[in-house]
Amino acid sequence: MDMQTSFLDRLFDSGLLIETGVDGLYGRSGTFEDVIAAFERLIDRFGGADGAEAIRFPPGMNRAYFEKSGYMKSFPQLAGTVHSFCGCELDHVSLIKAMDEGQDWTGEQKATDIVLTPAACYPLYPTIAKRGRLKQKGGLYDLQSYCFRHEPSNDPARQQLFRMREYVCMGTQQDVTDFRQLWMDRGVKMMAEVELPVEIDVANDPFFGRAGKMMVNNQRDQNLKFELLIPITSVAKPTACMSFNYHQDSFGVKWGLELHDGAVAHTACVGFGLERIALALFHHHGLDPKLWPATVRKALWG
Repeated sequence: MDMQTSFLDRLFDSGLLIETGVDGLYGRSGTFEDVIAAFERLIDRFGGADGAEAIRFPPGMNRAYFEKSGYMKSFPQLAGTVHSFCGCELDHVSLIKAMDEGQDWTGEQKATDIVLTPAACYPLYPTIAKRGRLKQKGGLYDLQSYCFRHEPSNDPARQQLFRMREYVCMGTQQDVTDFRQLWMDRGVKMMAEVELPVEIDVANDPFFGRAGKMMVNNQRDQNLKFELLIPITSVAKPTACMSFNYHQDSFGVKWGLELHDGAVAHTACVGFGLERIALALFHHHGLDPKLWPATVRKALWG
């Protein structure tokens, strides 16, 4: 039995995660949620004084915005769309018959105007662009959302529906690269407080296809993405639990984000994989938070 399955089985047996019959889609216990809530308070302690505007979007976003984002050009293998029945009464009869016979019943399902949010920051850019030019100091935003990525796996740290907490900075190139470095330093300090072993390394997004290989190389060569890695189900391949991304002016150009003087805004974000961080804590400190080291409990619960 591999480490991924073994850890997942232990999480099921302890009741921390609840099996649904779909890989990467799990219920969570109150204890699991309490750990996430405690870690979010730790995030607030590090970033709360920065004055970020808190915005919470639902786990679905406007399909037109999604299409404009270009996500399907780069990550079609990860995307999820919301479909609904759009047929007539006769089609409904056929649907019920197909279900009763165990056949495919989705033929009359049509795409709606909603897609599943792939990253917490995606709905933010068109929202801020509609407000007009940024203030002189730029923009700083605090987000949290469920996100969807279609990559079923028995690795509990690779879930299909998961929560992402993000801070997003919009400003000059210097503003946003300083922001990213600040959070890279903070990320290491945060994980030290909860006694998790980490390393930070240059990374890339899972771009699709042959053109994607060029984008991977470009992203890595320019150090646009870094990840904070923690061993969860593998020491050789630790899991990315935080990401630090510099988008240059790509979102600024795409969405018309402008600085106070009319220049195109640069953007950067830091993302926390909340389920992954909770899983890292359970893996390294045990499945019962009451038995965690006192120093870790103090960092999380005071």
